[in-house]
Amino acid sequence: MADLTKNPDLRSREKVDDYFGDWKWREGLAELMVPIIGRLYRNGINIMIYGKSLVNVSPVDIMSAHRFVRQIEGNELSELETFPLLEHITTMDLPDCEIDLGELTMRCPFFKDLPNKPNEIDAYLRDQLNISSIKSSRPDKPQDIVLYGFGRIGRLLARMLVQTTGPGNYFRLRAVVVRKGGHNDLVKRASLLRRDSVHGRFNGTIRVDVENEQFVINGNPVQFIYANSPSEIEYSKLNIKDPIVIDNTGIWKDEESLSQHLNCGASKVIVTAPAKGNIRNVVFGVNDSALNNSDKIISAASCTTNAIVPVLKLISDKFGIDSGHIETVHAYTNDQNLIDNYHKGDRRGRSAPLNMVITSTGAVKAVTKAIPELKGKLTGNAIRVPTPNVSLAVLVLNLRASIDKDNLNIFLKTSAFESKYREIIGYTNSHEAVSTDFYSSPFATIIDSQATIAEGKQITLYCWYDNEFGYSKQVLNLTKKISSIELTRFPLPIE
Repeated sequence: MADLTKNPDLRSREKVDDYFGDWKWREGLAELMVPIIGRLYRNGINIMIYGKSLVNVSPVDIMSAHRFVRQIEGNELSELETFPLLEHITTMDLPDCEIDLGELTMRCPFFKDLPNKPNEIDAYLRDQLNISSIKSSRPDKPQDIVLYGFGRIGRLLARMLVQTTGPGNYFRLRAVVVRKGGHNDLVKRASLLRRDSVHGRFNGTIRVDVENEQFVINGNPVQFIYANSPSEIEYSKLNIKDPIVIDNTGIWKDEESLSQHLNCGASKVIVTAPAKGNIRNVVFGVNDSALNNSDKIISAASCTTNAIVPVLKLISDKFGIDSGHIETVHAYTNDQNLIDNYHKGDRRGRSAPLNMVITSTGAVKAVTKAIPELKGKLTGNAIRVPTPNVSLAVLVLNLRASIDKDNLNIFLKTSAFESKYREIIGYTNSHEAVSTDFYSSPFATIIDSQATIAEGKQITLYCWYDNEFGYSKQVLNLTKKISSIELTRFPLPIE
């Protein structure tokens, strides 16, 4: 492999004749990065830039991820700077982990002169990628996963599960349970998995095996099980051992009904909805440390709960919250009618694409399960609006201390990119951001800093969230944790 960083013309941008020439050199480096990133991933090392994984992406996508850093740091991040670090990482004996190349580069005190300092790179990386601090773990063999339901969340989870298997021994999607819809059921479901009107085409291969009632997704056979209830299934007879069942149907929400999954062979159950009774409601990244091995049924809460809890926890811990109101501007869902028709719920019978619909939300009530100190301090409501995806939570909070907008945004930005919340809280300072800009965002929530309001002790925060993709990513993260898959992310957060 040619080492382009040793070419004299690549040692600094000033030696490149024009911007186009600079771009072509950077494109060449991005092309060289693709196979390196792939090899590292197959060995359990996930390379990313400020939370965006670079695995299985194009050279132009890699360049776009570099460009994003300008929004955060105010500086252009170049492949000229990241490539020497990436190349050196390949020489290190590292266990499974995640490495954020963007953070790693921007924290380097000599990052503008990285191509000229190979010896210093070695010392810097060994300091930042301290193997003794790695707490990564993986199961002895792949954890079997079953998706119970194959709607919006189920299909996104299927995509994520088969695209994030790591070196091949993290987990394996073994089956999907659905009610049979008709003669061409498998073909139609494969089409829905391949093409999504919101999230685009699936970046992989799907082969339909009608005879065996399977999909073969990226080489992985996934059995389709047709059943009307969990009581009709016995996973052990299908050679599926102790699976984690992700129930994304929204039908069952209490312990008695969800225990049906345990009775037919599941080791754990994750329900993608707020649960009732004593079932533990978990927002990954906030209260997942409370999980015990004895927890057999776990709720991943709702998309809105996952969007607001991380920000509320951040603000509560730093400033204290006396009271507040949360208004959710939510994209319409399949629960609503396309045109006016009978609906058991209030107002939801009216046409979703034509109306703003005031409705209730249980997200605020669920907040106290993750942040007990906020019990009785918050009110909330929701408005369904005529957009198919991406929602917005407006948090009006009364703090115990005063703060101005600039300092509040500095705190939020630092927390989003350097703290333990960096995996789940995103941040944008774009003056032009609108809802479609956050399609397929992997974050549970993204703070819109341009909309922040701070007057004395009262603040108003606007938090975008992809109520489909971002939430599914949270469910995936929770599934990983329950599967004993924990990957240290470098560089370590700044507390």
